[in-house]
Amino acid sequence: MEFTHAQVNQISASTKDEILPVFRLGERVRIKKPIRNDGSNPFRATDEILVQPGAEGYVKHIGDWLQVIRIYEVHFIEEGETYGCREAELESTVDIDNYDEVEEELRWLREHREERAKEKARNEQSQREGV
Repeated sequence: MEFTHAQVNQISASTKDEILPVFRLGERVRIKKPIRNDGSNPFRATDEILVQPGAEGYVKHIGDWLQVIRIYEVHFIEEGETYGCREAELESTVDIDNYDEVEEELRWLREHREERAKEKARNEQSQREGV
């Protein structure tokens, strides 16, 4: 199997993570187990629960920690916070409710571009006929 340049940059050396990211940027995800402060959040007590199971957020960034562990930066809207999460701590809401917000936005953009192209063609046609 041959990887594209973009896929090569996303390959994880962690044996706990999939080779390619499971979740996409902008994808809505849900927390499966409580996220606790490991000491990286100086404004909360160590071991305090930061996000309860069931909280939903959106993937903002996909990065690596120590170049081997994939971390998803997830923005939790209701909590107003962004935390790093592992793949095992997340589940996709697309499988649960069959609603893919990213796909809906892309579909809207494609339809909008088609309408703009048709409008532009009509304008060019009317200008040719008017001249």
